[in-house]
Amino acid sequence: MRLLVLGAGLQGSACAYDLLQNPEVEQVRLADISIAHVRDFLGPYSGKRLIPTPLDVRNTEAVRALMTECDAVMSAIPYYFNFELAKHAVECGAHFCDLGGNTPIVFQQKELDPQAKQQKVSVVPDCGLAPGMVNILAEHGIKQLDRTDKVSIYVGGLPQKPEPPLNYMVVYSLEGTLDYYTSLSWIIRDGKRIQVKALSEREPVDFAPPVGRLEAFHTAGGLSTMAFRYEGKIPNMEYKTLRYPGHAEIMETIRDIGLLDAEPIDVKGVRVAPRDVAVAAMSPKLTKPGAHDLVALRIVVEGEKGGKPARRAYEMVDRYDASLGISAMMRTTGYSLSVTGQMQARGDIPPGVHTPDEAVPGDVYIAELARRGIEITQTS
Repeated sequence: MRLLVLGAGLQGSACAYDLLQNPEVEQVRLADISIAHVRDFLGPYSGKRLIPTPLDVRNTEAVRALMTECDAVMSAIPYYFNFELAKHAVECGAHFCDLGGNTPIVFQQKELDPQAKQQKVSVVPDCGLAPGMVNILAEHGIKQLDRTDKVSIYVGGLPQKPEPPLNYMVVYSLEGTLDYYTSLSWIIRDGKRIQVKALSEREPVDFAPPVGRLEAFHTAGGLSTMAFRYEGKIPNMEYKTLRYPGHAEIMETIRDIGLLDAEPIDVKGVRVAPRDVAVAAMSPKLTKPGAHDLVALRIVVEGEKGGKPARRAYEMVDRYDASLGISAMMRTTGYSLSVTGQMQARGDIPPGVHTPDEAVPGDVYIAELARRGIEITQTS
């Protein structure tokens, strides 16, 4: 397998590392606009099976030249590039998957389905943690029941040692986090797809020590197309983010007084977007070099099996890998992208455009994560 990873940031680097653990992977090109140095855990592979490659994804000719030389492309760059990149990959005859996170773009990618089938390649958007892992596990639970009445998804990236006042650290992108805190969230309630306000309907969720009690609240993006796919079929479905107690109330106050607004305002004769100021002010305080993170996940699917009430539940707590310096968020997001890309390259995903919940078998996926030390516990 010859594979191309777009984006040499945290998730792309983790994806490349995981690909290189498979001896069947002949070559990994890790491409980014600036790639003078790869991360320490990739160093031993550089120049052998790993080829760091300078690339501006806005350069169509250069992108297509690389895509024609690979079996599959994994995109770990901002979501707004992913439609055009998927289109290029299909035209070049390469499989494509990405971290997604923007549902309208996923629907755009769905329009490439006829061409992808004609080219005998697959496109799988939304292949990270959420959306991604959570959707595959939720679908796995749905398929095990005869009837599903409710799906509850909880997941969050957190510091192992929280520090007040926010008890939070940047685990992927502060701008992305603030987008989720300020956007309406699609859920299904009483069989109808509706939108609810982010940070609302907070509830406690308890994990075994040392994680303990967390709080869950609505944020956008996690359900992705499942909110549309299951409208009228499953009465209740929702996705909530997990944080330490108290975080949501503080962020709701910050948001509601306008400090997260994207519309510029006049500040002493200068037009400034409050959110830009918030990001600039908070990032240094919430970026904690050397701090270790964890990812906590719980998914509960309730309904009926064999005429009796039934449920399927999945739980995971993954932690920073100190031996490699790879965070829990990188493991659960970057490795998830890698697993999907390898399945595509092996031909395990049928041609066409599919979301992970439509195309990735839950049992196979859980087993692949377990091989990487990411343990999903299933209970009924």
